[in-house]
Amino acid sequence: MYNSLYCNAIKPESFRAMSYVPVVDDYVKWRNVEGWVYYVGEEYITIEVAVKDKPDNHVMFHKKIHCNIVCPCWNWDELKYITNRRPSVSDPTRGRRESEYKSQPYRDQDLY
Repeated sequence: MYNSLYCNAIKPESFRAMSYVPVVDDYVKWRNVEGWVYYVGEEYITIEVAVKDKPDNHVMFHKKIHCNIVCPCWNWDELKYITNRRPSVSDPTRGRRESEYKSQPYRDQDLY
């Protein structure tokens, strides 16, 4: 009946009115927060609002400190899509190229 990406706390009929579904690497505005969608789950997303270099080398595979805000699924209707950083077909130079992206290894292993 509806995509499992949506939170079970919301009635399925409310999805018809919802025009935006969050995707990683979208730039969004929510209330007084703006930032990049860093994680998308069934119950919440995280919005990255700040990034800075780590001052130490205790954990070598994490190079940055990410400050994220949690936005629960029942507030997704308040999200305003601004842009994204994925390359587009019409403008392949737009956004990050995959070879330039510095992903954190093992970032999502704790979710499984």
